[in-house]
Amino acid sequence: MTGNPFVPQFLIGRQIELQQVCEILLADDDLLVTGVAGSGRHTLIRTAAQQIGAKVLEIDCLRVTNGSRFLELLAESILDAFSSPDELTLIDRWSQDKPLILEQSPLRRSRLVWHCAPKEEWMLFQVLLSLPQYLAESIDCRVVLVCQNFTHIRSWDRSSQWETYLEQEIGRQTRVSYALLATMPEDWAIALNLKVISLGPLTPADFHSWLIPHLSAQGLAIDENSSLSLFYSYVQGHLGGAIALARRIWLAHEHDTKLIQPHHVHRAALALVEDLSITFESLILLLPPSQVRVLESLALDPTDSPHARDYIQKHQLSRGGGLQGALAGLEQKGLVYGAKYGYRIALPLLAFWLKHRLA
Repeated sequence: MTGNPFVPQFLIGRQIELQQVCEILLADDDLLVTGVAGSGRHTLIRTAAQQIGAKVLEIDCLRVTNGSRFLELLAESILDAFSSPDELTLIDRWSQDKPLILEQSPLRRSRLVWHCAPKEEWMLFQVLLSLPQYLAESIDCRVVLVCQNFTHIRSWDRSSQWETYLEQEIGRQTRVSYALLATMPEDWAIALNLKVISLGPLTPADFHSWLIPHLSAQGLAIDENSSLSLFYSYVQGHLGGAIALARRIWLAHEHDTKLIQPHHVHRAALALVEDLSITFESLILLLPPSQVRVLESLALDPTDSPHARDYIQKHQLSRGGGLQGALAGLEQKGLVYGAKYGYRIALPLLAFWLKHRLA
């Protein structure tokens, strides 16, 4: 499978947000990073952690179905971050009086193993959660525990026992912070008193220092007026879409060093959304009809005032709470930006696909 040489090896834009995240982590605070999929939330956290010399543990709570699975993912993330021989020696020493064992083999990656009944997993969770703090103190670093889809814990932690202890313990630990990733701020984040960093669309200037050199490295040049403007109009500040479109252009010109013209960009965008059409179709089928109607209206006729009477009448949208509920649902799913960014469709390639399909 052909790789993607356009995946950036550095943070694109977000310098203000980067400084904010570094300051929050150095102050031993916790934070919530909001933004749509493909906005660079993980890269921002990893870059900030690298700048302050922190280790990053990552857990996608959507993959967690019970306490046992949470323990497995936590143990894996610890060994991903602390994998040098000296760090493994520390972990082995720490585990000597604990109900788990560090297994090391030259033939496979090291792993923490334990044998306990489900009722003993709660005790093991408390033990394992103390390990990042121990390692951070031992090697003089900070640790950032990144949790994506954090509220999914509640699907199995019905009494909130695990969630509450996790929040309290990280609050007590002096070298461990957690960074929660979400699409938008919600009430639970406000209750936790988290610092909130919101990632909106990037600007063309943010993309410029990444796109031009990466195209040049592949033997390609782009007309910096019409072609580049068209490229930016298709990606609308969305980093994930920009990376995918740049790769599609490169694949079409893999053996051709001609200057990239507007029609090349357009054809690449069409080919890309065709590749994504099954994904987009499946997404649309999962949405309530009211949300689909709003999404299609915004794709065909973008506006920063979807609540305006003329717009509602023109597109036969539901009035009042129905429209507001549809917009809120789309924003929560990361498909539409809120009022701050003018109710734009957050995934520009989805907007392009909708407009092309409806037209």
